[in-house]
Amino acid sequence: MRPRDRLVLALDVPDLPQARRWIGRMKGEVGVFKVGLELFTAAGPDAIAAVHGTGSACFLDLKLHDIPATMARAAAAAAQLGVRYLTVHACAGADAIREARRAAEGSGLKLLAVTVLTSLGDTSLERIGLRGPTGEAVRRLGTLAVEAGAHGLVCSPVECAALRRQLGPNPILMVPGIRPAGSPTGDQRRVATPAAAARAGADLLVVGRPIRDAADPVAAARSVVAEIREALR
Repeated sequence: MRPRDRLVLALDVPDLPQARRWIGRMKGEVGVFKVGLELFTAAGPDAIAAVHGTGSACFLDLKLHDIPATMARAAAAAAQLGVRYLTVHACAGADAIREARRAAEGSGLKLLAVTVLTSLGDTSLERIGLRGPTGEAVRRLGTLAVEAGAHGLVCSPVECAALRRQLGPNPILMVPGIRPAGSPTGDQRRVATPAAAARAGADLLVVGRPIRDAADPVAAARSVVAEIREALR
């Protein structure tokens, strides 16, 4: 992939008109647009159509977590919409991931399993009863998901290198929690710069606020791409 194709812009905006403005402005700067819960709840499949209307790839970040039959039907519906990436929670279990993968077979959809959200740390895991520490939980859930048929994982940049060592080069690693040097971390706990994430083995880097909140979003995106390019040399 070209460095630009590795950059995913999170369309975490409340409505379709704002999403369309961002897509139009950034379509030449990023490889993939992420449609998440906020935008999909507000606009539904029209948000995906807006991305595809520019010839861009869509990452549908719904983090499905349900019984296997429901997950399979949702994955089939996403495949019909033509999205390139769809997220499920690894915590849904091997059967649910297996059924979702089976439902998407024959399409271009890539199923990515979310391991541990980047907003969670060891204390948070303990409070919800998930065995940690965080890095161990990520590796355990990541292995389960890939063995069940997930094409890849969503993980923080902190665990990226360990997953690469454990799972090899084939699983796609989609990495949020990307913060250029000097950017506020906000509600994210496990973060890294674009260069550090790329060197650790990330295939795709999800960036939202550091681009959307920048005085010059185009320049901010180009700076991230430049970091990726330099890190991969």
